[in-house]
Amino acid sequence: MSERLQPGDTAPAFTLPDADGKDVSLADHKGRKVIVYFYPAALTPGCTKQACDFTDNLELLAGAGYDVIGVSPDKPEKLAKFREQENLEVTLVGDPSKAVLEAYGAFGEKKMYGKIVTGVIRSTFVVDEQGRIEQALYNVRATGHVAKIIKDLGI
Repeated sequence: MSERLQPGDTAPAFTLPDADGKDVSLADHKGRKVIVYFYPAALTPGCTKQACDFTDNLELLAGAGYDVIGVSPDKPEKLAKFREQENLEVTLVGDPSKAVLEAYGAFGEKKMYGKIVTGVIRSTFVVDEQGRIEQALYNVRATGHVAKIIKDLGI
């Protein structure tokens, strides 16, 4: 099980392919705040709800100085299909090796339907302009989560 990040930790750097196969790096967003969220799989009900919520609030978040990056173990082709099917505007990147998921503590044992399984732990991180973790939220719910972040950030 990977270590969980805490506020004040340096956000693990990453460069991952987006839905178009282009590299997206956390470093590209230096000087801006970034919400990095990890979700189990594109084209599933909970993950679709969460991605749509982020897309619906993207203008509000961007206006407050936040960029949003969604990370899943999916390949770029599946992310492209997800983006097109749901009209998503949020940046989606794939981490098939799960190295970034593990670096953020967003992959490991979790309870699902009463059973312990190994998989993606739905998690969200707010990274400040200097690349430090401002908030580390693990085991978040897909529904209502974006509204809670907006409230917690005072946007």
